[in-house]
Amino acid sequence: MKSRDLVYQTLEFNRPERVPRDLWLLPWATNQHAEKVRQIRHKYPDDFGGPPVQYADPIQTIGDPYEIGTYTDEWGSTFDNIQAGVIGEVRTPQVKSWDDWQNVHPPTDMLDFDVDAVNAFCRESDRFVFGGCCPRPFERMQFLRGSQNLYMDLADPPREFYELLDMVHQFYLKEMESWAATDVDGLNFMDDWGSQKSLLINPKQWRKIFKPLYKDYIDIAHQAGKKIFMHSDGYIFDIYADLIELGLDAVNSQLFIMDIEEIGRQYGGKLTFWGEIDRQHLLPHGTTDQIAQAVQRVKNALYYDGGVIAQCEFGPGARPENVEMVFQAWEEVL
Repeated sequence: MKSRDLVYQTLEFNRPERVPRDLWLLPWATNQHAEKVRQIRHKYPDDFGGPPVQYADPIQTIGDPYEIGTYTDEWGSTFDNIQAGVIGEVRTPQVKSWDDWQNVHPPTDMLDFDVDAVNAFCRESDRFVFGGCCPRPFERMQFLRGSQNLYMDLADPPREFYELLDMVHQFYLKEMESWAATDVDGLNFMDDWGSQKSLLINPKQWRKIFKPLYKDYIDIAHQAGKKIFMHSDGYIFDIYADLIELGLDAVNSQLFIMDIEEIGRQYGGKLTFWGEIDRQHLLPHGTTDQIAQAVQRVKNALYYDGGVIAQCEFGPGARPENVEMVFQAWEEVL
């Protein structure tokens, strides 16, 4: 069976012959374990892919996001990085005060890419192909304002907060629409919403300000016949029901800081869980037996003739044998 068909069957709870695989590979892993990475990818090839993106004009960035030093992204946000192989953080925001928020310019060059090349890639690939964009309105606002400023803004949002957020959102709508018009299978968006124990803001405020933005992204995807996925780190149990209500197809979240069995009782069979196996404790510190037990736990709680993707992040500290065991165990439990 083609990978593309396998993913569709999983998302539609239609008894796939195995769980689809999706290895998230950070440059740290390639730097530290290049040969093991090659072996894992050869033995357990991904069922997902992404097209090469050829822009009409070069995207204006400075530096490398994964190298020690500074990196300026396409929006003009500058990240300071102290560890090779991972992404740094914004320490000096662009919008220090609301007097200069209109100096922010969305990277409209990213809307002009080679659609024919994307469609050709989709035709030639057997994998489930993701589009080349990933809206992240909450995180983009953090990058532009700085996290501390943004949380103060959210305590009593001024008019300028909503104007800047709308600018960000309008750009992401155009980007999503551009990619929805291609032959990709799925689109995705992200925002890290959870701490270790709760949502970062009150769920009522999340529903008022950010939920409508996500509805727009999901609607664009579905109106074009695409599946849509979301990533969000942290404890997000309180908004699973909202994401299901919006029609989200799959969510990538840190299952092991929540009650996996309760997630399954309330939401199993209603949403595909796009991983993950615990990267905070098990992947860096666990044994291969513990990894196998973790996979079995996720399967028991969340698998409903589909609805689970064997996603795993190979990032800082993860033991290669544990990453490999994630995919081996998924083959053994189904």
